[in-house]
Amino acid sequence: MHVVEITSFGDPDVLVLAETLDPVPDRGEVLVAVAAAGVNRADILQRRGHYPPPPGASEWPGLEISGVVTAVGEGVTRWSPGDRVAGLLEGGGYASMVVVPEGQLLAVPDHVDLVDAAALPEAVCTAWSNLVDAGGLQAGHHVLVHGGSGGVGTVAVQLATALGAHVLVTARDADRVERCRALGAQDGLVYQRPDGVDFADELPGLVHAATGGHGADVVLDVVGAAYLDANVRSLAVGGTLVVIGTQKGQRGELDLGLLMVQRARVVGTTLRARPRDEKARIVADVAATAWPMLDDGRLRPVVHARLPLAEAAQAHRLLDSGDVFGKILLIP
Repeated sequence: MHVVEITSFGDPDVLVLAETLDPVPDRGEVLVAVAAAGVNRADILQRRGHYPPPPGASEWPGLEISGVVTAVGEGVTRWSPGDRVAGLLEGGGYASMVVVPEGQLLAVPDHVDLVDAAALPEAVCTAWSNLVDAGGLQAGHHVLVHGGSGGVGTVAVQLATALGAHVLVTARDADRVERCRALGAQDGLVYQRPDGVDFADELPGLVHAATGGHGADVVLDVVGAAYLDANVRSLAVGGTLVVIGTQKGQRGELDLGLLMVQRARVVGTTLRARPRDEKARIVADVAATAWPMLDDGRLRPVVHARLPLAEAAQAHRLLDSGDVFGKILLIP
């Protein structure tokens, strides 16, 4: 089979296509012929040496795939050869074949393109677990989604809208805001400001103005330290800031007095490092609640580009450019 290896930590050219033996599913695992693999910012961090895989996971990048089941390991009863599936991985998705724990697979409906389905597992599990489990999202809440045009952001906008929330996004420019509106966002804030203007300084006022003075009940943040204070000031009373990325820093200053007055919470989460049983629970929740939204059109994959697996380096360059709207997929 073909895989993409990280030959050393560095720029995208360290990603090299290689050949190796097909994997064999162990007990409780499923072998999948990959139709496509999703490209995520976590893969870029891993390539740079900043996000190592958890113990026992594949050293190859790739956290989500779609494809067809070709074999099952001992004890697997939920899946059979020929099933169309999408899977959540700890690593190794940049490959033509993968093994996936049976509890981390989702059935791909016949009406959903199998290749495009690879854009969903990581994003849906991340968005759902953080908006609902961590953030306590409810109908009528005001939700601020940072990076609404990203892989997780485009899914978070759709899910929050489907759950009856009022969605506000941040995006680089007005065109991206409008594309987020087409996914269900009710309003958007352009973070690319004129020289000398700090968007973080303006953010709380803009959020409170957009929500009629209420503030955001949930903030889903991929930015990190640079927005920490602004995000807390943007919260409604009793609101929750959920940090799932640190694109602009890992260390910030938190005003505990403000947090106490707001009766607010700051939660930090990751998905990749969770134990398999936790991932299986999240996947089961998604299968029961979010995944059916594919059937009525409330949820759909948003794909920016499809590239051959051999062009993984180009996929990383494209994602690094900031021009991507939705997901990039690699096709074996």
